[in-house]
Order: sequence, then C-alpha cells, then structure tokens
Amino acid sequence: MSAAGVLNDIVRSLQVSVALAGQLIGAGAVVMAIASPLLAGLLSGADRRRLLVLALLWTATGQALCALMPDFTALLAVRCLTLLGAAAFTPQAASAIAALAPAASRGEAITFILLGWSVASVLGLPASAWIGEVLGWRWAFAAVALLALGAALAVARALPAGIRPAPMSMADWHGIARQPVLVAVVLVTAFSSAGQFVLFSYFTPYFAQQLGWGANRIGALFLWFGALGVVGNVVLTHVIGRSGAARAVTVSLAGIALSLLAWPAAAGLGSAMLVIAPWALGCFASNSAQQARLALAAPALATALISLNSSAMYAGQFAGAGIGGAIIAAAGFGPLHAAGLASLLAAIGLSLWAGRRMRTAGVSAPP
Repeated sequence: MSAAGVLNDIVRSLQVSVALAGQLIGAGAVVMAIASPLLAGLLSGADRRRLLVLALLWTATGQALCALMPDFTALLAVRCLTLLGAAAFTPQAASAIAALAPAASRGEAITFILLGWSVASVLGLPASAWIGEVLGWRWAFAAVALLALGAALAVARALPAGIRPAPMSMADWHGIARQPVLVAVVLVTAFSSAGQFVLFSYFTPYFAQQLGWGANRIGALFLWFGALGVVGNVVLTHVIGRSGAARAVTVSLAGIALSLLAWPAAAGLGSAMLVIAPWALGCFASNSAQQARLALAAPALATALISLNSSAMYAGQFAGAGIGGAIIAAAGFGPLHAAGLASLLAAIGLSLWAGRRMRTAGVSAPP
C-alpha cells in the first residue's frame, strides 16, 4: 500500500509535518531501491511459488504490525522492514511470468500480469484514502494485511511448483554494464518516477489543505486515477506488440508530462479529473512498457534488468518525495508540478535517445 492515501491522517494523528510524513514514502522507496537488486541476486535460484508466498506473508505480517505502532518513528522503521517483502516480490514475479510465457508473447504476458498493479491501485488508493480519512490510517494498514494474506493463499494455489529461472550471476551485471543503453532505459524509470512522486506523494494533503476537500472527493479522485490506470494498461497489453515498447513508453510519459503542465487548472473535482486523466492513463502503462522493453531487449538478462528497473522506480520515488517535501517546507505546494515536469521531460529525452541507440546498436530485440 502506498502511504500517499493515508498521509493526511498520519499527519493529524501522529502530529508530524506533511514534509516529515512524506518520508514514509521516501524512506520506504530507499529500502525498495537497495533491496530489490540485492534480493533478486540472493533469491534468484529459489522456487518461485515458495518465494512469492513467503514474500506476501512477510508483507501481511509487517502491515499488521504497522497498524499497531505508537508513534511515527516506530511506524517508519516497521514500514521499511515490511517493504522487503515487496522488494523481493516484484522482480521475481516478473521473472516467473517471463519463464512461463512463450517467447513470442512475452511482452504481452508481462504487461498483462502487471495489470494487477493497476487493479490494486483502483481499489487500494481510493480505499486507503477513504479509510484513512474516515476510520484512520491504522485500519487502512490492517486492511492491506488481510489482502496480502489472501494473495499469499491465492498464489500458493495458482502457481505451479518448480519454477526456477536460471540463477543470476556477476556475469549478468557485467553484461548490463557493457551495454550503457540498457542502463539508460533503467534511468528513464528513475526520472519518470521522481517526476511523478514530487507531486503524487502529497496528493492527499494538497487537496485537503489547499482546496479543502473531504474524504469523499479525495477518494473519488484516487478511484478515477486508478480506473484510468487500468484502462491504460489494458490498451497497452493489446497494442504493445504492434507499436513497440519504446514508443509506448514515450507516449505514456508524454501524457504524464501534459498533466503536470496543466496542473494549476485542477481547482475543482471535475477539472482535476480532466487534468490527471493523461497522467493516469500513462502512469501504470509506462512502467509496464518499461518492464517489457527491458525483458525483450535482453532476454538473458531479464531478471537482473527487471530488478534494476524496480530499484530505479523506488529510487525515483525517494528522490521525488524528498524533493517534494523540501519544496513544501520552503515554498508550499505551488511549485511541485513544475519540478515534476522537468524530471518527466528529462525521462522522455533519455527514452528517445535510448530508442535510437538500440536500433542502431542492434540490441537483441526491437526496442
């Protein structure tokens, strides 16, 4: 669960500033950024069903403990430990799907499985925002604990045993280092994630404090965002084979940049829904396309690349949340969208450069 939805109630109940509370997102992102590639290497030879179930059980236990924490310091520490489960889960789940899917449909399979992330946002973001505002943030964490437990049981029943992709080695990391264009693609994720989380981390306090919105309006906006995110990912799943992953990434990031440019016009619920629509359509789709882009570009390095992509995503979240918190402390909410837009434009430029280099360098799959 992203802490963004319950940030407002954490600020109130634990009596901390918005900028400090935002570091629940930032510090958690650091854990994810560091732990994702480390755990990907350490656990790469494990049976995927057992590994994914254990990761979900770790998450369920940690979320339940978060709900019981008496103060912000304790909550921050337990949340960081809890996120080790997510750090292990994401790249290993993607590598399991890549191992199960035929090579010809691997891109579609990866983007399809990542629909789960979009669906979780449709339910999780508005639900956590509503629960946080009406019942309190502790109930939101408890609800996620129950959902993670249910997910563990579902994975245990649905996923076959014995899925063991080839273990990662130092040769995998050296292979990536020898192709700087692959590193550039990973950096696209870092810049785009940072640009989004400069503002997204503070959605709830922004709308509550600046515009005076209540739980129903904020929840409706998160629901709209998540629903459009699913639509964007569904469309991506159907077109990525024809359009190519690189083009899908560029179009998705351009939509996000358009929303950030138009952000000052988001004054009411209707205008906010209109402004964030391109962002929502591109948000989840861009990351799914990035995962597919990397897996298709170098299939033998897929596990390492996907773990690095996850790391870059969370490193960007950390940078974005930190920059956003610093901007709020110094100048308020006003400049957030401009800082985010600058980072998105850098991501788009880097993505276009990487796409051209991939085509000219003859990377193993179309970009």
